[in-house]
Amino acid sequence: MLILFLHGWQSTPSGLKPTYLKDHGHTVLNPKLPDDDFDAAVSIAQAEFDQGKPDVVVGSSRGGAVVMTIDAGTTPLVLLCPAWKRWGTATTVRPGTIISHSRADETVPFADSEELVRNSGLPPESLIVVGNDHRLADPESLKKMLGAVERSAIVLPW
Repeated sequence: MLILFLHGWQSTPSGLKPTYLKDHGHTVLNPKLPDDDFDAAVSIAQAEFDQGKPDVVVGSSRGGAVVMTIDAGTTPLVLLCPAWKRWGTATTVRPGTIISHSRADETVPFADSEELVRNSGLPPESLIVVGNDHRLADPESLKKMLGAVERSAIVLPW
């Protein structure tokens, strides 16, 4: 599966989460996004999406806000502790989006993801509660991320 992974603020493309996805057999597009220019980060992400045509788009923290801003068509979205209230102007996501967040997140309040689920009319099970902090880098969080990515790419017949 081809995954576009958009990292968070002050993170790098070689981080643990995209590496975990690669280590589990997926091809990961992972552009370096500038920390100081949100619009430029969105432009880079959009170009990467348009060129790569990924099966799933994953956004971590600020990368989640970037994901919410690009035009991803009907491509499934997985957001990890999305920092949508801090960056960008999007306040909803489309049906089928999966959000993972830790109640103990010290950077992005868990309540922000609860609000995003409500704003978007998503079912409560769209929000996966996992992890011990903002990074979602513990083994359980990584496993849940992988499962969410793989489930979101399954196309069910109508």
